[in-house]
Amino acid sequence: MKLGPFLIFFFLYFSLTAQQTVGLFLNDSTATPGYTLFGNNKITYLIDNCGLVVNSWKSDYKPGESMYLLENGNLLRTAQLESSFDAGGVGGRFELFSWEGDLLWSYQYASEELQAHHDIAPLPNGNFLFTAWEKHSEAEAKAMGRVPDGPVWSERIVELEPLGRDEARIVWQWRLWDHLVQDQDPAKPNFGAIHTHPGSVNINYLGEEAETSGNWVHLNAIDYNAALDQIAVSSRLFSEIWIIDHNTTTEEASGSKGDLLYRYGNPQAYGRGTGTDQRFFHQHDAHWVPDDYPFGGSLMVFNNEAENAQSGVELWTPPLSPTGDYLLEGENSFGPQNVDWAYTAPDFYSRYMSGAHVLPNGHVFICEGMKGRFFEINPDKEIVWEYINPVNANGGPVAQGGTVRFNQTFRATKYPIAFPAFQGRNLIPGKPVEINPWETDCFIPDTDTVRAIQASDIKILGNPVKDQIVIEADIGSQELSLKIIDMIGVVKKKQTIHGGQNHIYINDLPAGIFFLAFSAGSDIFYTFKIVLL
Repeated sequence: MKLGPFLIFFFLYFSLTAQQTVGLFLNDSTATPGYTLFGNNKITYLIDNCGLVVNSWKSDYKPGESMYLLENGNLLRTAQLESSFDAGGVGGRFELFSWEGDLLWSYQYASEELQAHHDIAPLPNGNFLFTAWEKHSEAEAKAMGRVPDGPVWSERIVELEPLGRDEARIVWQWRLWDHLVQDQDPAKPNFGAIHTHPGSVNINYLGEEAETSGNWVHLNAIDYNAALDQIAVSSRLFSEIWIIDHNTTTEEASGSKGDLLYRYGNPQAYGRGTGTDQRFFHQHDAHWVPDDYPFGGSLMVFNNEAENAQSGVELWTPPLSPTGDYLLEGENSFGPQNVDWAYTAPDFYSRYMSGAHVLPNGHVFICEGMKGRFFEINPDKEIVWEYINPVNANGGPVAQGGTVRFNQTFRATKYPIAFPAFQGRNLIPGKPVEINPWETDCFIPDTDTVRAIQASDIKILGNPVKDQIVIEADIGSQELSLKIIDMIGVVKKKQTIHGGQNHIYINDLPAGIFFLAFSAGSDIFYTFKIVLL
């Protein structure tokens, strides 16, 4: 992979100065044009490929944990409430913000017995799914055949329809408690051989990190496949991915139609394998790849402890029967035996959090959560974009060159530039997230200094333009610097502007939307959007 002039400048600049600690480390010209959404404190950021903020949303709550940019430009996020459920991923509140940052809707799903947590999945009908803990006492658990002492946190999946500003309606739900099996006491409900009930969950299975608090399953991701009308969830403590049918009523979901359709990652959890057959270890971010993307229709996961103190990202395709059902032959476990694609690398490791997703061009975007590190790899598994979250979850952004702590990030998502939310939006790049950013050829810091020259002194004659940009500057004998910046924040052309009429020839630039950034010294005081035909 060749480095362009920008990258050569970028690395040379930082090698001659203090050590860089946060923000943008790499932006190769082959990186996917788009915008990255992330947040680990009360502010959610959307940055371009230069690490410049193009939008942000402020809440009164930390995330709990996931957030999604919707196609209409609204932000749907979880929020963290104080809770009696003492575990990572506590949520309890949902918030919907407009693109402009106004809180449009919120709703709380939290009590002593129930608590929303970790993830949500927006649906095409405007509703969304979420995971919730469901607390059961020791007596209730024993009555269902559980052997270990103590209370148990089961799980439920809820479909919520937002209504008024603080109102919502539950339109569907699935409860794990309705799909249990145990082989310890024939006098108790759901007695049976574990291996003959792969659609049920063994109430006595304890993963290697099962918590004494009762956090027994710990779902940490949920995804929806509209074409299949199915739901995928990730159980960290079972080290499994489960798929259930959404094409049911709530009543049907409580019976056999609600049994697991498919499970993968750890067949010993349902009595059809041993530890040597385990594929996933405490994984996160299980989801389907969109059908029209490379690897379309496959499932993807961030395998937190893949092997040898390394994490991995893995893709696999469940085998199907001729009728389209998930294939399970005889006493075998669910397949496949091997995954279709995997990525790992030295020092690539995050014990908790994290995620990865395929981009439209076949690149893969990865969030190494515990390090707050986001990066993009191409089909050759070369890194083409890399960024370190500069935000301390308990404080806020740190200064460039300083040490950032608590920048762990549950998940970061890159949206391609063609994503509908960006159409018609003002995406003028602002500042980097970090404080006191260093100047690079990818951006120059904006200090918001008010200068004697005003925006009204600059006129753009004609827009859209084709072969040249004509700029009329009423600045006397002064000079201004002009940078033409593309939609992802990369500087494509520089020129000095003098008083009077200036002609900027743009034959070497492709058609599209660009920004003209005028500055005096190091301070941008005027930015103008222009369309090149």
